[in-house]
Amino acid sequence: MTDLHGPHIPVPAWLRHTPGERRWPVTLSVAAAIVLQFLLPSKFTQPVPQWLLLTLEVGLLIGLTIANPVRIERRGPMVRAASIVLIALITIANVASAVLLIRAILEGKAGSDAGPLFGTGASIWATNVIAFALWYWEFDRGGPVRRAHGTVRHPDLMYPQMANPELAPPDWEPQFVDYLYLSFTNATAFSPTDVMPLARWAKLTMAVQSAVSLAVGALVIARAVNILRT
Repeated sequence: MTDLHGPHIPVPAWLRHTPGERRWPVTLSVAAAIVLQFLLPSKFTQPVPQWLLLTLEVGLLIGLTIANPVRIERRGPMVRAASIVLIALITIANVASAVLLIRAILEGKAGSDAGPLFGTGASIWATNVIAFALWYWEFDRGGPVRRAHGTVRHPDLMYPQMANPELAPPDWEPQFVDYLYLSFTNATAFSPTDVMPLARWAKLTMAVQSAVSLAVGALVIARAVNILRT
């Protein structure tokens, strides 16, 4: 389609106002992280009582779901603060569990059974993926509501569909699943793959995530292999 001013190029969805993304992928991922933390052995959930942490996380998750039950399209300062607190609780608890696991491995107190060790390491690693996906999702271009409103034009994370609009339909915009994929690939490749961090906070966050994943994965695998050989 053309007009007097040249070809008509539709504005990509990530640059204009769109309906907020659906709530359920975020809720499901947070619930999965809470379950993974609940299943960890108690010696890897100290010093905060496990029941207290999980109660706070579940309470915040319920409150956020009530605020935006179907789509994430409205959010005041209190709702945003609650979301950040929830992500911070999940992250801090998981980092603490990772530190306790690493210390137990280095001190030779991680146990003599490779199965439980693999299970604990996998739970911490998977929770790490979910937690950092939530951070990317919460802060990229001001968060999900500001992205839906199209008020921030400069991306913190550059997806291929944003750099090359011809690769995607006009209604494409990054949603939580895309940030979960970014977090997973960063945790496995220890570096950006197809999504490029542009903002400094994004680069530092990806570096921290890679360091945690590398430390947990390398030590757990090394210890488990050593157990299997004996």
